[in-house]
Amino acid sequence: MEKALNFLSRHKDVAFATVEENKPKIRVFQIMKIDNNTLYFATAPHKEVYQQLLNNPEVELLAMADNISVRVNGKAVFDVSEEIGKQIYESNPVLIRLYSSYSKLVYFRINISMLDYYDLTPTPPTFNHYNF
Repeated sequence: MEKALNFLSRHKDVAFATVEENKPKIRVFQIMKIDNNTLYFATAPHKEVYQQLLNNPEVELLAMADNISVRVNGKAVFDVSEEIGKQIYESNPVLIRLYSSYSKLVYFRINISMLDYYDLTPTPPTFNHYNF
């Protein structure tokens, strides 16, 4: 498990899938913060992904680099404290460039409910599955 979380902390750009009217929607998102089995994200309230998460908080994300991939399932929860929201905003230069204030964004967390770790480097490949 620790190997997978370390991988995610180094590869923060992930394919992030939501559902809209029973159809998958995928986009690139950036993990803003990792705390134990919790991943933190930010988005703007005018974006369609925000409405999709409100309507159906189930998400799946995938990070991949070299021969390793990590897949995560969980539910988006919009209860991130103002303090953590400010930390996320202030530590990300892209957010500061695009949004005039941390309060222009909504922050959410995903408690990991399922995680798969694949490493195709060794023979046989490594596969670890975790349920929480």
